[in-house]
Amino acid sequence: MEYTTGTPSWRLVMRRALSALRPRRLGQRQGGWGLGVPLIALAAGLLFTTSATTADGTALRDDRRPQLAQLIADKRERVEQQDERASDLLAEVDRDSAKLADTDVPVKKARERADALRQQAGFTDLGGPGLTVTLNDSSRRPADMSGDDVQNDDLVVHQGDVQAVVNALWAGGAEAMSIMDVRVISTSAVRCVGNTLLLHGQVFSPPFKITAIGEPTDMRRALESSEGVQQFRDAVASFGLGYTETVERNVTVRAYDGSSDLRSAEVTE
Repeated sequence: MEYTTGTPSWRLVMRRALSALRPRRLGQRQGGWGLGVPLIALAAGLLFTTSATTADGTALRDDRRPQLAQLIADKRERVEQQDERASDLLAEVDRDSAKLADTDVPVKKARERADALRQQAGFTDLGGPGLTVTLNDSSRRPADMSGDDVQNDDLVVHQGDVQAVVNALWAGGAEAMSIMDVRVISTSAVRCVGNTLLLHGQVFSPPFKITAIGEPTDMRRALESSEGVQQFRDAVASFGLGYTETVERNVTVRAYDGSSDLRSAEVTE
């Protein structure tokens, strides 16, 4: 609601309120409403006038969604710039340590031990045969489905669905894996916010593509024996969700290029 002028209404309310508070003629009764109405009108007039003064001819409830969207875009751009800066600094440190390894024996041995573990840790590209699994939301709506128990949650891919596929592929002997072309390592965590996927600070929308390097037959067998995957397949038939398996003759899973710093860790027994 907009208020542009408030002075005339304020004067009218004051005039009516003072008129109501004047002493009435002798013998004329004045009920409780006779005193209450002017006070209510006086408070309402004060509220309207305050709102008009505050608004100053503008809408009091502006739509702030464009400002919030711009703020998110600015923050995302700043994060991307900082990630690029961090990658440049890491590359510079790697070049300096490699140069130092030519003359420093302990540094050379430490780099050799680290290089031997880079592939297992996911810091090198890996190619070979594999399997790609794609999960997608349903194109249907609850109103289009027969039955009253169909909810929106039944028609979207959830975190547990993605995690079930990932766990099954690891159990089937996957040597390397990526989700939406982002390398999955030991510290990766799959999180879903609504129907979007959050991985290493990046947000992805469905369909979700999971690619694993390994023996396709073994991984497909592991998917078939996974209870979580079978539940999603049942939902595919019931609610129209998307599920496909594609055998890859030769596919490359890119190296992980994010931060490897640990915030907390525990030693397992």
